[in-house]
Amino acid sequence: MPVDRLLPTDEAHDLIARTRAFADRELASRVAGCEADASYPTGLFTALGRAGLSGLPYPVRYGGGGQPYEVYLQVVEELAARWAAVAGAVDTHTLACLPTAAHGTDAQREQWLPGMLDGALTGGGSRSEPHVGADPSAVTCRAERTRAGHLLQGTQFALAHGGRAHFHTVFARTGPARPDVSCFLAPGADEYLYFAAPEEATALRAIPTTTAYWDGVYLEPERLIGAPGRGLRIAFDLLDAGRLGGAACATGLAQAALDVAGAFVTGADRHLPAEAAAAVDSARAIYLDAARRRDAGISYTRQASVAESAAVEAAVKATAAAVRILGAVADTDEFPVRRYAREAAVLRRRIAAAGGAGAGAFGAGGGGGTGAAAGVPVGRRHGSGRGGALSVRGSVV
Repeated sequence: MPVDRLLPTDEAHDLIARTRAFADRELASRVAGCEADASYPTGLFTALGRAGLSGLPYPVRYGGGGQPYEVYLQVVEELAARWAAVAGAVDTHTLACLPTAAHGTDAQREQWLPGMLDGALTGGGSRSEPHVGADPSAVTCRAERTRAGHLLQGTQFALAHGGRAHFHTVFARTGPARPDVSCFLAPGADEYLYFAAPEEATALRAIPTTTAYWDGVYLEPERLIGAPGRGLRIAFDLLDAGRLGGAACATGLAQAALDVAGAFVTGADRHLPAEAAAAVDSARAIYLDAARRRDAGISYTRQASVAESAAVEAAVKATAAAVRILGAVADTDEFPVRRYAREAAVLRRRIAAAGGAGAGAFGAGGGGGTGAAAGVPVGRRHGSGRGGALSVRGSVV
């Protein structure tokens, strides 16, 4: 049964209806095969752009949807109810656009955002290194200043969309002091950029998460976002927004499990859906409160952290209840509740691996499997030499 949503405008109601139709048409038919085979859903993110579901919280003048975060997150939840990994990747892309949209110059926005927001380009990013957790000031990745830009050196752990994205948000040290961290819009392909093998996950397998090795990738001056040495503010903005995206994804996953379980509940298990529904409704209310605070320009760091923690626990509870209610039927291919339970467990482990609740359930850390192979770069994406680039609509990314 579709969630009865309280939305701010008729346009938002129409957007949710379009999202549900897209998800039923494009996601529901592909999710089982892609997750089973760990195969990337080629063409899906272009289709999301054509459907007007890419770049929703960004200005219309640059090709975005002009929607408040309150509405955007409910779109993410609807996508997650059909395919959690894709919803997480949509949020990863949205986060990768945030530094340019919120902290870039007018020239940078004009150059980069149109291609980012219309679905032509896919963004990736990581807010973590193996030792960093949720503290971006501890990064060791370095951007060495040159006469004509920076050379990026270092390792990024748990890079969401790694090896598939056209651009990445990277935070790198640009000075000796702990706060001297800068934000860069880095290319997704370069002959000096290597990727380890994708993480061998037990769930959320269709979208790769990997480790990236930046071995002297040249970054032109216009790729510096914000003032040099002032990237921590941007990083913390991403952390807070990422918590909200993780909460919306987990809530959608929980709702999907609840919807399946509701059709099978009988006898002694009748209390389970009610308990799970209470957890799911609470998680939704918490993340929407945080989103409304964000839209109003009010601090929402605490609320975002609580929202993600509550949503992931709701997903664990709802998926476990669904598995119990369905019993032996849960082991058939017809009902995906076992996959839902594995996905919820991965989300919980990722939060723990990234330094505690709120560090970001999607693209924030491993814990879904064995991880990359011993830090050895085994994959490479080639660009066009140093600063390898992709040109789309007159913008070089």
